[in-house]
Amino acid sequence: MSLQAVSARTTEGAAPARAHERVLVVDFGAQYTQLIARRVREHHVYSEVVAPVRAAERWQGADLKGVILSGGPASAYAKEAPALSAALLERGVPVLGICYGLQWMAEALGGKVIPSREREFGHTRLRVTQPNPLFEGVDAETIVWMSHGDRVDRLPAGFSRIAATDTCPEAAVMHVSGRLYGVQFHPEVAHTRQGARILENFLRDVCACRGDWLPGDLAEEAIQDIRRQVGGEGEIVLGLSGGVDSAVVGALCQRAVGARCHAIFVDTGLLRAGERDLVEHTFRHHFHLDLTVVDAAERFLRRLQGVTDPEHKRRSIGHEFIDVFREQARRFQRARFLAQGTLYPDVIESVAAHGGPTATIKTHHNVGGLPADLDMELVEPLRMLFKDEVRALGRALGLPEEMVARQPFPGPGLAVRCLGECTPARLEVLRRADRIVREEFEARSEHQGLWQYFAVLLPVRSVGVMGDARTYDEVCAIRCIESQDGMTADWRYPSRELLQAVSSRITNEVRGINRVVLDLTSKPPGTIEWE
Repeated sequence: MSLQAVSARTTEGAAPARAHERVLVVDFGAQYTQLIARRVREHHVYSEVVAPVRAAERWQGADLKGVILSGGPASAYAKEAPALSAALLERGVPVLGICYGLQWMAEALGGKVIPSREREFGHTRLRVTQPNPLFEGVDAETIVWMSHGDRVDRLPAGFSRIAATDTCPEAAVMHVSGRLYGVQFHPEVAHTRQGARILENFLRDVCACRGDWLPGDLAEEAIQDIRRQVGGEGEIVLGLSGGVDSAVVGALCQRAVGARCHAIFVDTGLLRAGERDLVEHTFRHHFHLDLTVVDAAERFLRRLQGVTDPEHKRRSIGHEFIDVFREQARRFQRARFLAQGTLYPDVIESVAAHGGPTATIKTHHNVGGLPADLDMELVEPLRMLFKDEVRALGRALGLPEEMVARQPFPGPGLAVRCLGECTPARLEVLRRADRIVREEFEARSEHQGLWQYFAVLLPVRSVGVMGDARTYDEVCAIRCIESQDGMTADWRYPSRELLQAVSSRITNEVRGINRVVLDLTSKPPGTIEWE
């Protein structure tokens, strides 16, 4: 994967423009394959995710330092289970199999995997049973995160146990060569207390990675990639949202092509309170971009009339965005390129991005929903990056911290937080409630360390009493979560004082809401946004 811009229908990144040491992540269908890739990059090592059918062609080259086999929903002994050629394990490249990856490796090399009598899901106590490089510096007993219903019953020749749990004897194994390792738990998730150390040991001590994947280098490579793609006379239309993703794309495009980048900010009528004014001030005065603000609220809301299905909403908004950009691009004769801030989690959640069996969670307006007759080529320099990498890139580019650190805001805007039909009246109710939530969190500094904090308007009416009179109004939910990358998240319990202030202000100041509730759902099983 690289920062090189790719077309809308490209599902797998190309190699970086400059050769980096590389770790290959084979996607066996786990929802957290992309999290493995992100964890590898935290150690400044370039990671590339591929489907099993593409693994053989990428499992080679002097730049390849190691391979990680992901988990997955299948059973390794099943007839249709995803698989590789076992001969790949003989190429001398260090391999770490995680969960299904371990089980496939055991079956492929002559071992045996069976259904577990006792399944393991959640926190589990792991005991290291044998000194080894993978667990160097890890406590003899530690907590790991398990999620499996099968286990290795018989190890292949040359393998030995290096860690166990009470119900899983082969919780971690190692080949006598010191190149092949397998763990039944998930070191990539935050719930495994010393998972980062285990992955660092694999990358540094087993794979001998130095770590050359750095934000400053990525910025320069992205700028050069954009210049190569656009050429000396091409012009770019930038879909500007005001968030950190499009801000970083704007900075990259401006440095790559200068005044040939034309930023288009679309007021969809689905923005937060004050959003339009903030964007205009920031980008006109700080970036000095050629900025056009398009008031398209009426046309977006018209398209959303009567629409309540979340996927229908996202697709409708995505199509309208493209129509607006296409219209605006006609003002620039050489504008054959459309830039947008698509991120790797957007791609993963929208499509099986690497051709593997990963399930589609939801459609993102800027991924996979573009019309076949799009006559512009996409410039997506962030398509293979995670949010934290984008923030680091923004800081390397010198963007102001207040812009880099802004909480993420979904591309479809308030449409995915206004459950049910998005009427102007309901959106205004949500807008006012959301402003109160943001004001109260920020006034008490309780937004520090949060990924997002926002309001959701529910199409649910409840009976209340105000001024001795009966009310029958809608419900507002408060979403307050912690996350490192948006791929997994946990809710945070705000202070009682904050909740009391939010609830009191919303029910008193926002007509149409008479009940406020707190969302206590992590991701998984929920998603961060409600739609």
